[in-house]
Amino acid sequence: MPSDIAERGSIIVVIATDAPLLPHQLKRLARRVPLGLGRNGSISGNGSGDLFIAFSTANKDAGATSGVRDLKMLPNDSLDSVFGATVAAIEEAIVNAMVAAKDMTGADGHRVIGLPHEQLVAVLKRYNRLVP
Repeated sequence: MPSDIAERGSIIVVIATDAPLLPHQLKRLARRVPLGLGRNGSISGNGSGDLFIAFSTANKDAGATSGVRDLKMLPNDSLDSVFGATVAAIEEAIVNAMVAAKDMTGADGHRVIGLPHEQLVAVLKRYNRLVP
């Protein structure tokens, strides 16, 4: 497509978990976000300003400025289920956002029509994307 009509959307994804993960593990978790986006057809185009961050509410004292802190963490070999849950949650959040979107008029009279829920369900069923 010509650059003036190419994909220009952006997405911000915040992953919050209570799983005891360390910063390097949270970075790995955030790197799974594009897999969830891709399941819904995103290609993260050239003009896309995507931003993905992840944080954990475990290890509440980790940010203390003095003293030694004991931290808990999941072993790296146990992260596959956390990665899978992240990908599934991203996919589900996108579908939920599409269903919840309403018709709106934005700047310069730009009109966007909300996605008809019944049509979305029909398409998802056709491609076996609905969980029974």
